[in-house]
Amino acid sequence: MAGAPPPGTPDRAMSVKKSTLFYLRTFFPGLALAAFVAVAVMLGAGLTTWIAPVLISAFTLLALYIGSSKRYSAFAFTVWVAAFVTASMFYPLAFRTWFDFELRALIVPLIQIIMFGMGTQLTVGDFRRVATMPRAVIIGIVLQFSVMPFVGKLLAMVFTRDPEAAAGMVLIGSCPGGVASNVMTYLAHGNVALSVTMTACSTLVAPIMTPAMTSLLAGTYVEVKFLAMMFAIIKMIIVPIVAGLVVNMILTRLGKAHASMAALSDFIMKGLPYVSMFSICYIIAIITSLSRDALLMGGFVVAILAGVILHNFTGYVLGYWGARFLKLNEVDSRTVAIEVGLQNGGMASGLAIEVLKSDLAAIPPAIFGPWMNMSGAMLASYWSSKPPEPVGKIVEEGADVHS
Repeated sequence: MAGAPPPGTPDRAMSVKKSTLFYLRTFFPGLALAAFVAVAVMLGAGLTTWIAPVLISAFTLLALYIGSSKRYSAFAFTVWVAAFVTASMFYPLAFRTWFDFELRALIVPLIQIIMFGMGTQLTVGDFRRVATMPRAVIIGIVLQFSVMPFVGKLLAMVFTRDPEAAAGMVLIGSCPGGVASNVMTYLAHGNVALSVTMTACSTLVAPIMTPAMTSLLAGTYVEVKFLAMMFAIIKMIIVPIVAGLVVNMILTRLGKAHASMAALSDFIMKGLPYVSMFSICYIIAIITSLSRDALLMGGFVVAILAGVILHNFTGYVLGYWGARFLKLNEVDSRTVAIEVGLQNGGMASGLAIEVLKSDLAAIPPAIFGPWMNMSGAMLASYWSSKPPEPVGKIVEEGADVHS
């Protein structure tokens, strides 16, 4: 009788993976549901002592289950954010200081790690590709830095009277596209090459465009120091991305020469998205803990959430129809819509803390980030069921899907 495959063999690894997925998909949904029911029962009975750990456990179990599902995995990040936010709301001090060290000081380094991860997913070809599709890239970037900042200003005037929160709504609209747009574009049958190039190029022009639009539209709410914001973006975004790009080039060359380096490169590329996800969740948890008192004012949260939802939705609509009006094809228009609707929330949060010196200004970006991932996944799912008419070779050979 043949025994089980020895540890370390591919068959053994595959067996362990299948076993883990089996337990995740079989037991975790029921455990998560039981935990949510237990929270409801405890609330009804007035037993609040164990609500926090049970609710955090419920979100964690649900996130693990969703993450193991190919169909719903795009929503896992949002549920992880819910787990971290719940923890920071119930235990705010745990996300403020450790041994007299203020955790808010970690926000910028964590964003740099996220941007370094983005850089490792880019190649020089992503920038050269502008020459092959200049019109689509220019249209996308113009819509990015016009639609979102002005819509953010309008919604800030409607949904909040707090000047710092209003500045945060303008700030998130003035930032470049988010890296999640590349995956959403792929799922939506969009032009992945265009998405990657737009994300890269909008990020490169951000040191000028982000402080310019923020100063123009939010200068009446808070003091916006143009040069300070520009240098903060260079330090926080551009330098880590360039470093990641260089590391990617080095690892790629070494990987072609040495098999062991190819394995290391593959490990790094697969691991960085998880590091980035944890970093974003932790940043949001820190920001939530710092603004906990304001968030407990229900009207404030509802107003900001409504503004964020409309901001994101308007970005999709005006991005798509703006591109169609300017004669881009269906595939490229879907891509532009997703690029315009999805913003770099981590960058906006970092600038709010680092440059605007405002915890409240960081709240709209912190809410925008999880929401846009959920709405983007829903939009991508809808478009994936409606493949566009073929318009030739949409994605260039060799173009990567970045996350």
